Amino acid sequence: MRVWRSIAEVPADLGRTTVTIGNFDGVHLGHQHVVRRAREVATEVAAGVGSERVVVVTFDPHPIAVLRPEHAPPTLSTIEDRLALLEKAGADDALVIPFDREVAGWSPEEFIDRILVGALHANAVVVGANFRFGNRAAGDVATLREAGESRDFAVEGIALDGGPQVWSSTYVRNCLAAGDVEGAAEALGRPFTVTGTVVEGDKRGRELGFPTANVPTTGVAAAPADGVYAGWLRRLDTGVRYPAAISVGTNPTFDGERERRVESYVLDRTDLELYGVEVEVSFTARLRGMVRFEGVDALIDTMKDDVVRTREILKV
Repeated sequence: MRVWRSIAEVPADLGRTTVTIGNFDGVHLGHQHVVRRAREVATEVAAGVGSERVVVVTFDPHPIAVLRPEHAPPTLSTIEDRLALLEKAGADDALVIPFDREVAGWSPEEFIDRILVGALHANAVVVGANFRFGNRAAGDVATLREAGESRDFAVEGIALDGGPQVWSSTYVRNCLAAGDVEGAAEALGRPFTVTGTVVEGDKRGRELGFPTANVPTTGVAAAPADGVYAGWLRRLDTGVRYPAAISVGTNPTFDGERERRVESYVLDRTDLELYGVEVEVSFTARLRGMVRFEGVDALIDTMKDDVVRTREILKV
């Protein structure tokens, strides 16, 4: 996939394209449907001469993070993960628009003329039926269709997928906030994952017989609700994947800890050296909520039960 980080990077000799536009946070099944339809449209409009290239237009950072940072939602995917998922869904190229207040002030007509017509030479535009764009979200699918009539591009609005609750990034975040990683996976079409570099922790897990790979969470990235989960840990340097019991939270049994972390105990392994290794933690099912235990013995007994249930769920 070719990735352009500004309008100036788009090749001047880029031919006619089929364009789809959105934040695409998480690239859930609804997003994937839109990109696949863009792929089909690209083939249809270029009938007889081969398929046009499908260009995805997205924004970084998320517009709300610029316009109303206090209300910015936790992100489901980094921009790099988003691009990889969009390519897998069928996109050929991506234009990542650095979103700032200047871009936020563009009228719908200015966005159309700068991006769709001037930079990408759109032959067709495929978006979700609820797509809004331009200053104060003044533009919609009808705006695009009206502009397309005079600027020579077709427009298709795709009905939203899912039901009774349609799939959306907000829906996925709500699932995660409730600890419903299975609901999030259904909407994403894959398990939800957290990626990060393993850091050295307090080593309490090792002392208890359950050494963990600790990945800090951040205030801008989404993570499941505090609790214990069954899932998998994958080393991104080697690709090796391990079954794991995963704790998300601050370890309330031990006083003084405030940093929220994703801690993965790889089943039956006490020999792994993962400090400094980038890993991907994927969540399969929730085992229980986070509990403050009165003593270490009760904690260990519960952790043993967590491991048994993790084996059952993962069938390992």
